[in-house]
Amino acid sequence: MAQPAQRPVFAPWNDPNEKPLIQFQNVTKKFGEFVAVDGITIDIFRREFFALLGPSGCGKTTLMRMLAGFEKPTEGQILLDGVDLAPIPPNKRETNMMFQSYALFPHLTVWDNIAFGLRRSEMPKDRIPARVEEMLRLTRLEKFARRKPHQISGGQRQRVALARSLAKAPKLLLLDEPLGALDKKLRQDTQFELMDIQEKTGTTFLIVTHDQEEAMTVASRVAVMDHGRMIQVDTPDRIYENPNSVYVADFIGDVNIVEGRATRKGDDKYAIAWAEGQPDIMATSNERIEQGTKVHFAIRPEKVAIATSRPTDRANVIEGKVSDIAYLGNISTYKVEVAGGRMIKAQVANERRLARRDITWDDKVFLSFTDTAGVILLR
Repeated sequence: MAQPAQRPVFAPWNDPNEKPLIQFQNVTKKFGEFVAVDGITIDIFRREFFALLGPSGCGKTTLMRMLAGFEKPTEGQILLDGVDLAPIPPNKRETNMMFQSYALFPHLTVWDNIAFGLRRSEMPKDRIPARVEEMLRLTRLEKFARRKPHQISGGQRQRVALARSLAKAPKLLLLDEPLGALDKKLRQDTQFELMDIQEKTGTTFLIVTHDQEEAMTVASRVAVMDHGRMIQVDTPDRIYENPNSVYVADFIGDVNIVEGRATRKGDDKYAIAWAEGQPDIMATSNERIEQGTKVHFAIRPEKVAIATSRPTDRANVIEGKVSDIAYLGNISTYKVEVAGGRMIKAQVANERRLARRDITWDDKVFLSFTDTAGVILLR
């Protein structure tokens, strides 16, 4: 029987022959003495859905505004398709920007909002209606073409703004916190719509967000930023499973971080002494770590098992007492107090009904995990 065709893996950043669409070359942006962006060098490729992720004030919006032409780099160059953007004014760049506020014209219909930019472009007038209809189909807004923005929902207004931004077929679409105004359920639905539209059009998307879940859902790669620097740039699964620092581990998702000193126990095995009277944490690392080095051990709560009896098949077992329980429907999070008053979180999928839960507050429990479940971080 013929095997189904494998979907090709999209990873142009791993191909040395692939030419980047966007190149930041040692870009710095200062506002007076304040350094908003600090010597960033990065390549972004065609058809990527690239996310700039970080807390407020980390420089992600400044980076996007420089691409759009609203700010100029203090130092360095930004290239789009090999062309230096510095002398090109914002309205002449092959980029378009979608703002959080959507900025729709309230007196125009959905159809006319989408057509607005096209009428001011060099597109022949007779081709505009077909392009608007194509955008309406792409964003599933055909039924709302004659309505005005106040007559449609927030999610639909968001799609009008997206259709208007894509109508001129930019090489690059910049999305500045585009889903911030939507409620959680609608935001999640819209994330998948954005991914679908991005894939259908083949346009390169660059999204700025402080929402980790959003970045991890939509992006082909994520750049985690802090104080104007890129701390780690990688695929969402690598960022989550292999953070390169305590900052990234802590910023993305939920994590337990334990400080200790590492002792080598084999090729890639290390014992981490972390609390008096507690067994060392056994962990692995491909990096060679000097004996007695101070390290941080990071492990996600879902990789920590919790039980009322001591397991015998795990490399690491820690005894403790249940301090708190958070029931979140699909999962429960247990906060367990271990040696020295430290708290370690374990997360369990709720396969049973709540009434049948066998672990409750103040129970003595055993936390366990394998020697490959966490990561050793040196910074």
